[in-house]
Amino acid sequence: MPIVTFQPIGKSVSASAGTLLIDCAKTAGVSIDAPCGGKGACGKCMVRVKQGNVDSQSLGTLSKEMVADGYVLACKAVLLDEDVTIETPERTGWDGGKFAESLDEECLIRRELMPSIWEFDPLAIKWMIQVPPAELEDGLSDFDRFSRAIQKEWGPFEVVCSINVLRGLAETLRIDNGRVTVSLVYGDKRLNVLRVEPSDSTLRNFGIAVDIGTTTIAVQLVSLEMGKIVATQSDYNGQITCGLDVISRINYARLPERREELRALVLKTINGLIKKTTSAKGVSPLEICNAVISGNTTMIHLLLGLNPEYIRLDPYTPTILKSLYLTAAEVGVDINPDSWICLSPCVGSYVGGDITAGILCTDLATDSEEVNLFIDIGTNGEIVLGNRDFLMSCACSAGPAFEGGGIDCGMRAALGAIERVEVDPITGLSKCWTVGGTTPQGICGSGIIALVADLFMTGWIDSAGKLNRSKPSPAIEISGRNAYYVLVPAEKSGTGKALRITETDIENIIRTKAAIYSACALMLKQVDMTFNDIACIYIAGGFGRFLDLDKATILGLIPDLPREKFKYIGNASLMGSYMTLVSRNYYQKQIELANRMAYIDLSSDPTYMDQYMAALFLPHTEASLFPTVKPRK
Repeated sequence: MPIVTFQPIGKSVSASAGTLLIDCAKTAGVSIDAPCGGKGACGKCMVRVKQGNVDSQSLGTLSKEMVADGYVLACKAVLLDEDVTIETPERTGWDGGKFAESLDEECLIRRELMPSIWEFDPLAIKWMIQVPPAELEDGLSDFDRFSRAIQKEWGPFEVVCSINVLRGLAETLRIDNGRVTVSLVYGDKRLNVLRVEPSDSTLRNFGIAVDIGTTTIAVQLVSLEMGKIVATQSDYNGQITCGLDVISRINYARLPERREELRALVLKTINGLIKKTTSAKGVSPLEICNAVISGNTTMIHLLLGLNPEYIRLDPYTPTILKSLYLTAAEVGVDINPDSWICLSPCVGSYVGGDITAGILCTDLATDSEEVNLFIDIGTNGEIVLGNRDFLMSCACSAGPAFEGGGIDCGMRAALGAIERVEVDPITGLSKCWTVGGTTPQGICGSGIIALVADLFMTGWIDSAGKLNRSKPSPAIEISGRNAYYVLVPAEKSGTGKALRITETDIENIIRTKAAIYSACALMLKQVDMTFNDIACIYIAGGFGRFLDLDKATILGLIPDLPREKFKYIGNASLMGSYMTLVSRNYYQKQIELANRMAYIDLSSDPTYMDQYMAALFLPHTEASLFPTVKPRK
C-alpha cells in the first residue's frame, strides 16, 4: 500500500489506493478543516502535493495555476498506487484550551433572570441508609435487605440497579456494618441505583451540565449537594473539521463510518472537558451521577450515533425529539457508567434542546403577560416568541458567517482575530483591533459586523453592500467587475497575505442578518404584532455575548429599539442545563415548555421570502423601521 507523509508535522500512514487524502489525514491524526462537509465547495481543505501524484478533482474550486503548482483539495483527491508527500498549512489562530471562554461570571449574571421561586431538588441525589446484617435462614439476599432499607426511607418504590452495582454490593455492605451511601435517580414509582459507597459520602455528589454547540462545547461541573458551579470549561467542537454548520455535518454523516467518526469527535471533546474540570478540582469522574446535555437536534443525533439524514429531507423528521433514559455507558460519556444522561427535549428538526434549555433563563418560562423574544445567534439562528399564553419557535439558516465561516479571511474569535474595526470616512482605510493584541490573522464575527456597519455609515458601501467605486481609496481594489476591501496589507498581516473582504463576503453577511431579522418579523406578523410590542429581547449564544447593539442595528440584524429592551444572556443553553440538573421543578418546566411550543417551518410560509427579500439591504428596504440609522451622504 502507498505511504502518505504529511509535512511539516512529519506523520506518515499507509492507505489503499483510492482513499481520499482527507481520510488519510484523519488516520494519521492530522487535522484538516473541511467546513463544507467534504463537498469540495469551500476550498478550506487545500493542501499541496510535494512528491508523488494523486488523482485530483480540484479544478473549478482551485484555479488551473494552483492545481499546476501541486495544490489539491484533500476532500476530492484520492491516492494512486504510489507514495506521496503532502504539505498541510500550519494551523494558526485557534486553541480551544488557551482561549476557552470563562462562563462562571456569565452564569452569575444570568441568575438574575431566573424565576423568583427557586426549588433546589437535583435529579440525582445521595442518601445514607443503614442496611441490617444478614441472618441465618432469613431467606433474604443482600439485594433484598438493601432494597428494603431504601424502601423504608422512600416508600414503596421499585428499586433497580445495574449489574455493575450488584457486582460490588456484597463487599460494600460489609465494610462499615451496613452503613452505605446510595446515589439515586428517582422517577414515578421507581428508584434507579447508580452507585453504592461505604459509610457517609453524601457531601461528594456531583453532576455535569453540557451544551453541545455546533461550534463550541461547554461543560460545567456542579456540586449537587449545594447546587454550586465548581468549574467551567469550553472548547471548540471537534466536529468542526467535518463541517461548520449542521447541513454540512449531515452531508458528511451519510456513511455509517462517518457517523461513528462524528460521534467519536464530539465525545472526545466532551470527555476532554470533563477530565479538565474534574482533575482541577480533585473530583473522580465516578462521583458524577447525572449529566444534563443540551444541543440542537442534529448535534444530539450525532452524539447518539443516529442517522441525521431525514432531518434535512421533507418532511424533516428526526429520529427522536424527547429525552430517553440513557446511561453514561450507553452514550459514551466518561463519568459513572450508570449515571443518567438527561437530554433536553427538542421541538423540531431545527429547534432543539439548546433552545428549550435556554428559555428557562428568561421570562418566557414564567407567567408573564408581556410578550418577549428570544434569539439564539450562532451557526444556526433559533427564535422563540411568546408569553404565558403562547410560545412560537422557528429556525433559520444563518450559516457560519458571523463566526468567520464562508468569509475569505474569516476565522473564529481566537488569537489574532480582528474583533473591532473603525473605517476612516475620508480615506476609507481601517483601524483594527485583534484578540490578544497580536498581528492580524483574519476577522471574526464581531469584527465583520463592525466593518460592514462602518463601511455603510461612512459611505464606502451602499445599501446593497456594493463598494463605492466613484471615489478612490487605497483600501479598495477593483478588478474588472469585482471589487475588494483591503483590511490589512500583506506586510502587516500575520499570514503574509493581504486580509481582504470581497463583495461576496459582504453579501453573505447581509443574507445572514436578513435570515434572522425576517424570521423574527414573520413570527410577529403571525400574531399581528410588531417589534414595538415586545417587552424584552433576549440575545443568547456564544456569539451574542460579543454583539455590539449599535453595529447590529446598523446592519439590520436586530430591530431599532431602545437599548434597555435588550438583554445579553450568553450561553443560555448551558445555564438552562444547570438549572435542570439541580432542580426537578425546572426539569418538569422544560418538558412543559417543549410540549406547548409551536414549531413554524419557515420554508412552508409563502410570505417568509417576501420578508427575507425586504431585509436584503442595509439596514432594510423600509428605512422608517430604522430611524436612528443615518449613513453619511
